[in-house]
Amino acid sequence: MKKFIKILVVTSILTAIIFTTYYMISWIYNKNFDVEVFVKEKENIEFGFNLDNYKVDRDTIKFGDSFGEIMLRNKLSYSQIYNIVQSIKDSFDVRWLTAGKPYVILSSKDSLPNPQYFIYQPNLLNYVVIDFSNFDSITAYNQKKPFKIVKKSTSGIINNSLSETMDQNGLPWELINQLSDIYAWTIDFTRIQKGDRFKIVYNERYIEDTILVGIKSIDAAYFQHNGEELYAYNFVVDSLKKTPEFFDQNGSSLQRTFLKSPLRFSNISSRYNLKRRIAYYGNKVRPHKGTDFAAPTGTPIMATADGKVIKSSYTRGNGYYVKIQHNNKYATQYLHMQKKGRVKQGQYVKQGEVIGRIGMTGNTSGPHVCYRFWKNGKQVDPFKQKLPPGKPVPKELKANFDIYKIPLEESLNQIIFE
Repeated sequence: MKKFIKILVVTSILTAIIFTTYYMISWIYNKNFDVEVFVKEKENIEFGFNLDNYKVDRDTIKFGDSFGEIMLRNKLSYSQIYNIVQSIKDSFDVRWLTAGKPYVILSSKDSLPNPQYFIYQPNLLNYVVIDFSNFDSITAYNQKKPFKIVKKSTSGIINNSLSETMDQNGLPWELINQLSDIYAWTIDFTRIQKGDRFKIVYNERYIEDTILVGIKSIDAAYFQHNGEELYAYNFVVDSLKKTPEFFDQNGSSLQRTFLKSPLRFSNISSRYNLKRRIAYYGNKVRPHKGTDFAAPTGTPIMATADGKVIKSSYTRGNGYYVKIQHNNKYATQYLHMQKKGRVKQGQYVKQGEVIGRIGMTGNTSGPHVCYRFWKNGKQVDPFKQKLPPGKPVPKELKANFDIYKIPLEESLNQIIFE
């Protein structure tokens, strides 16, 4: 037994000496000689191509440029350009190229480079690839750049208007518009008050980690208006619907039959008033059966509810106007529009769809839209009507909704007003 232990000890010592000698020799060798290390370089990938494999030309569409002129400058023949345009006409119309938008041409790395791909970027996120690397199979396809979603939160205290406050806080206009859309049925933004406050939990999209390309969605919002607390949660009821649906804490829909205003942001310059007196007419009573929303010329006017356009015409007093029949009970009218851009009679429109733009046609002293509201054939004040809400969260989904809103409510409550 003792002999076996001695052999084991000697073997261990010899093994240690061999490994130590090996590492010492390796260290000496690496110390005195250059060791070639192979490091795989990061591929230069963009638009799904390794740009190192091509001659890359970047430019911007100039005023007066066309796809044909650009490709002629890059040594393609008239017949080749014609073949490209005809081959892709069902998937991309080259007449859509817009001045100021960037494009990239990828050419072969030959002594005489041959263009193979034309990549057009209508915005930061999307791009179109026209592939003519093989003239026997020319194609065009749309793609999106890879992006990541970053969750954000913000808050604000109203000091003048919602848009001005959010703008002063450095928030993007897309977020301002989305928030106003959420509360478009429940808050009259023309009566917003100093001291009203809001909180938002939302998601931003970034490409290349640092370039903001837009707001993906608002998950939850809180608005304190006139002492009332209004929560909003983005909850999917129908996965087939593309538009988001927002519900309050109890699962009731924030949507109503009619929007509060036909304009996204505006000021009410004159309200519905059957006893209005006008000095110009000798202080006589001249009823005003509409609500005037003042805004700059050209401001989009929206349909406040779904319906059919029953009038798109002109009168001396109304100027250019549109009237929409929503159902057997309700109709709305929008006066003093610009001549161009109005929807046509017989057309069906959706709530929030642009039906015209602010003008100064007819009897008007300034740019505004006179919004008129009919109920059972009689003109009434839209702000005094109790309009039915949208559908609440279905009973079978109510338990899921209650669980879903808990972390969002906690996130909102943790946001400090700034």
